[in-house]
Amino acid sequence: VQLVESGGGLVQAGGSLRLTCLASGGTFSVYIMAWFRQAPGKEREFVAAINWNGASKYYSDSVKGRFTISRDNAKNTVYLQMNSLKPEDTAVYYCAAGGGAITAPVYDYWGQGTQVTVSS
Repeated sequence: VQLVESGGGLVQAGGSLRLTCLASGGTFSVYIMAWFRQAPGKEREFVAAINWNGASKYYSDSVKGRFTISRDNAKNTVYLQMNSLKPEDTAVYYCAAGGGAITAPVYDYWGQGTQVTVSS
C-alpha cells in the first residue's frame, strides 16, 4: 500500500487546513487509517484514527474538538480537517494504514509526510 499526503502548508494561528491521504495498491476499505505527527526534536505522536467504515474515531487529547478525521472508501482517501490551529500543531503530519483492533492497531504502511506550519 502506498500512501501520499497533501494539503499541508503555512497558516496563521486560528486558521484551518485539510490534509488528504490518497492510498493505492491495496484494499483501502479494510484498513484502519490514522494520522500521526512529528515536531522538530520530538517523537512521532498519534493524532487521530478511524476504523474501516468510519463508525469509530479516536483522537489525542491535544486535538480533540479541533480536528476531525474522515474517510471516503470509494476514493481511497482519508482526511484530517484541522480547525483552530495553534503554533504547537506545527509538525510533519503522516498518514498510516494498519490492522488489528481499533484500540491497539498495528500500522504497517506510512506516507512520506506533509509539513504543517502554524504561525503565531
